[in-house]
Amino acid sequence: MIIRNTTLSDLPEVMNIYAGAREFMAKTGNPKQWGATNWPPEDLIKDDIAQKHSYVCEHEGKLAAVFYFNSGISIDPCYDNITDGAWIGDENYGVVHRIASSQNVKGAGGFCIDWAYSQCGHLRMDTHGDNKVMQKCLIKHGFKQCGVIYVVEDNDPRLAYERL
Repeated sequence: MIIRNTTLSDLPEVMNIYAGAREFMAKTGNPKQWGATNWPPEDLIKDDIAQKHSYVCEHEGKLAAVFYFNSGISIDPCYDNITDGAWIGDENYGVVHRIASSQNVKGAGGFCIDWAYSQCGHLRMDTHGDNKVMQKCLIKHGFKQCGVIYVVEDNDPRLAYERL
């Protein structure tokens, strides 16, 4: 598997991966996280691509996963206010958002998370409380649950995770 920046020519397949992820989440008890708002919107993904923050994981020439990655100081304002806990570290960190797998390659999501961690050595992620699949993946990949954050897209709390 390899990680590369997403291109506009990848967009139709990327949006299909997100549609499949929404279906998968609904089937596994997490219908609200992306399903309620048809998240993520195509315009946001186009913006991610333009800013070089959208990445895909390729396996044997086919897209296996897609995700957003960025790193720096306080790069996600939603992470500035954490409740019911605290972040482990305060230095530069990376974030992974909008991660979705095509479900055709076992372990693609974990591969993406490990790649992002290798880029910065300090990673934060969040997920909906109903997203048991992602929670299990994060724990498996060395994350600790740190508290609760809120995103601007909706008012549902998100479980905040960090890996140092």
